[in-house]
Amino acid sequence: MKFLSRRDFLKTTAILAAPTIIPMSAIGRGRPAPGDRVTIGLIGCSTRGFEDLRSFLRHADAQVVAACDVHDLHYRDQEWGRGQAFGREPGQKLIESHYAADKASGKYKGCAVFSDYRELIARDDLDAVIVATPDHWHAKITLAALQRGKDVYCEKPLTHFFAEGQRVYREAAKQKAVFQVGSQQRSDLKFRQGVELVRNGFIGKVKSVEVGLPAGYTKLMGDDKIVPPPKGLDYDFWCGPAEVLPYLRARHHRWWRGHRAYGGGSLMDFIGHHNDIAHWGLDMDHSGPERVEAVGWTPLETDIYNTPVKYEIRCHYAGGIETAIGSKFEAGVKWIGEKGWVRSARGNIEASDERWTEPKFDRGPWRAYESGDHARNFLDCVKSRAECIAPAETGHRSITPGHLGFVSYDLGRALRWDPKKEEIIGDAEAQAKLMAMSHRKPWELG
Repeated sequence: MKFLSRRDFLKTTAILAAPTIIPMSAIGRGRPAPGDRVTIGLIGCSTRGFEDLRSFLRHADAQVVAACDVHDLHYRDQEWGRGQAFGREPGQKLIESHYAADKASGKYKGCAVFSDYRELIARDDLDAVIVATPDHWHAKITLAALQRGKDVYCEKPLTHFFAEGQRVYREAAKQKAVFQVGSQQRSDLKFRQGVELVRNGFIGKVKSVEVGLPAGYTKLMGDDKIVPPPKGLDYDFWCGPAEVLPYLRARHHRWWRGHRAYGGGSLMDFIGHHNDIAHWGLDMDHSGPERVEAVGWTPLETDIYNTPVKYEIRCHYAGGIETAIGSKFEAGVKWIGEKGWVRSARGNIEASDERWTEPKFDRGPWRAYESGDHARNFLDCVKSRAECIAPAETGHRSITPGHLGFVSYDLGRALRWDPKKEEIIGDAEAQAKLMAMSHRKPWELG
C-alpha cells in the first residue's frame, strides 16, 4: 500500500465521521454562546497547523481567537506566489474568514496575531493551544502553555528529545491538563478495528508485529545554496532552542525533518502514528520494549540531512513479542499471532480471516476508547475534563523506541530497556546519550 498522506487520510476520516458530527445550527441552537465555546490559540501556521485549524473550525463550539508564527507569509517549499500561502497573515485571514458573519455582527472580535508564542500563551482568554510547530519547539512551547494553565493539543512526535517527553507528560499530570497528541489514527475506525481484534484474541497469542514507516529523504529536497533568510522570517527565532544552521531551502519549510537539529526524519515523523497503534494493540500505552536494536540504517551522502533513509528498529517485549519498525515493511501495522494476522493502515484493514474486517463483525467484549474525530474528542474532554484518546504519556511511550533506536544506531549496539523506570540497563554511556538535551540559550527548559 502506498503511504497515504495525513492530509488525504484526514479528509477521508472526516467524510466517514461526518454523519456523527451534527453542527449546533442544524439543531436550532446556532453558534453556542461564548461561555460554551472552547477558545483556542494556534501556534505554527504552516501546513500542519492549517490542517489542525480546519479540523477545529468545523466545530461550532470551538472559537480560534489567536494565531502565532515567526514567518509572516510563505509558500512552504513552493516558489513564491505558487500554491497555498502560509504564515501569520494567511492564518489570520483563514480564521477571520471563517468567522466573517460573527465578526460583522460583533459576536467575534477578530483573531489576534503574534510572532512570539509567549505573548499568545499569556492571554487569559484562552482555554487551549494547538502546538503545530517543527519538532524542536514542541517541548518548550507545550511546557510553557501547561504552566500557564492551558490545555494542549500538540502534534506528533510529542517531543524532539526523550527527556523532554518525560517532562511534558509529568507536567501535564501535575497541572491536571487535558492533553491530546496529534496521533489522529486513534480516531479512525480501521485502526480501532485492528486493535480490538488483537486485544480480543482473534489472532491468538501475538508473536510479532511489523510497523511500516516511509523511507527517509532519498535526495536533496530543494535548493542547497546557502542564502540569507527570506524577508518576513525571524530565522533565529525559528531555530529557537536548536542550533542555527546556515539557511537553505532544502532544509527549511517542509524539509527540516531531514536534520536532527530540528527533527528525526521520516522515522520520527511517522513512528508517532503507526507504532502508536502497535502499542495500543499490545496494551503498551504505559510501558514499552525490553530490548531495542537499530539495524540496516543507511544515510544519504550529504551534510544537509543526517537522518536515515532506510532503517529498522527491532524490539523485544515481555511475553516474547518481537516487533520491527522500519522502512521495508508495508505501510501501517501488522500484528501476527499463533492463529492468524491482522493489518491496519490508512483507509484499509486486512486479515487472515476476511470476516474480521467487516465493520459490523463482533470483535469481542473488550472495546477500545472510541473517537470518530480527534479534534472533537479534545473539545469534549476540555469540557468534561476526561482523558483524551491520545494523552501525553501515550504519545511519549509510542515514540520511545525511536529515541532508543537513534541511541542504538549512534553507539552501534543493542540496548536493554527497563520500561517501568524508563532507563537503559547496564550502559551508562547510552543512558547519558538518551537523556541529553541541547537547548540553545535562552531556550533551556529550566
